[in-house]
Amino acid sequence: MARLSLRFLTAAFLAGLVGSGSALAANPNLVLNGGFEQTLVNVSSQFGSLYPSQQVTGWSTAGYSLLYKSGAADTTGAIGNYGVTKLWGPSTGAANGLPASSPSGGNYVASDGGFEVSPISQTISGLASGQRVEVSFYWAGAQEYGYNGANTEKWQVTLGSSTQSTPVVNNVSHGFTGWVYQTLTFVTTVANPVLSFLAVGTPSGQPPFVLLDGVSVTVVPEPATGTILIAGIAGLIGLARRRRAERI
Repeated sequence: MARLSLRFLTAAFLAGLVGSGSALAANPNLVLNGGFEQTLVNVSSQFGSLYPSQQVTGWSTAGYSLLYKSGAADTTGAIGNYGVTKLWGPSTGAANGLPASSPSGGNYVASDGGFEVSPISQTISGLASGQRVEVSFYWAGAQEYGYNGANTEKWQVTLGSSTQSTPVVNNVSHGFTGWVYQTLTFVTTVANPVLSFLAVGTPSGQPPFVLLDGVSVTVVPEPATGTILIAGIAGLIGLARRRRAERI
């Protein structure tokens, strides 16, 4: 009977550990429209308060930010307040490796880091103060077609009252830095904080654009549940060993 109880408890602990792992793996993305696929109109264009005919669901901006559909950045470009804006890429005469889309696919955003600079932002619902969260995203550096000269790009990322930055990338004239995946860890200081991405680039006269896609915000799971389960299993193993020693 004792052996059966021990086996049952061990199985229960293991099931709880597996269940805990499954729950952690299913940790939801709290960002609305993190891939920028939901838009007011299905075209490549500037968006936000400066160009109200195009809006990107969940996001707001008062800066010079453009929504590019897959394949449009160096071909048809994006229409905005200053006409059509393209990026240097294979179709605009630069063999810099600019792909049709980001690694997450579909639409992506490009923000000028030196002209009409303003963050892209949204309020993240479902967070309490004091939670540890990860902000993850794809990003890259590029340059506006028709301009020359080396430039630099980075994102300044703010969640609530905390701000971090990606590394600065140095981009050659007509260049593209390649997409990278970045994860930044924050501890929230307020409930339902605002998440914002501010493009920072130099020099303003050779338009440096910073690209963004695949944004996610997930809560980092507390280790307490897994630690308790592991400690419980260790205790059961120790109990089994003691009982085996008593029988010998």
